[in-house]
Amino acid sequence: MDNQQLIEMLPPVTEANRDFWEGTLAGELRLQYGDSGTPRFPESPVDPVTLGTDFEWRAAGGRATLWSWIVMHQKYFPAFADEVPYLVAFVQLEEGPYLMTTLVDPPENLQCGMPLEVVFEQVSEDRAIPKFKVVTP
Repeated sequence: MDNQQLIEMLPPVTEANRDFWEGTLAGELRLQYGDSGTPRFPESPVDPVTLGTDFEWRAAGGRATLWSWIVMHQKYFPAFADEVPYLVAFVQLEEGPYLMTTLVDPPENLQCGMPLEVVFEQVSEDRAIPKFKVVTP
């Protein structure tokens, strides 16, 4: 994979999401919490329950459940051209929010509901992306 092309595809680091990206570099998956205590991802300027504007970022537990996935066979994105076919996963974090990601070393027989844990791939000096791996009993 061409890391430069991947980095260009990532959302820019802004004041609104800086804590999330700093967390990935520190090996933490961080979620935003507002007045209601409801975790959210992606970030939002207001709490979805109270519409309050005060929030903080907290480290998530890093556990998730595989909700769904697809295998991409087309070369939609040049950054992934060398990896076709590749897997795109939709996971639900233990805390509730959903996240699009990929799985590291996925087993041949994936099943919805499989337990996962976060891992981080550092793609540049200042960016790491969260990925997940299946938790083996």
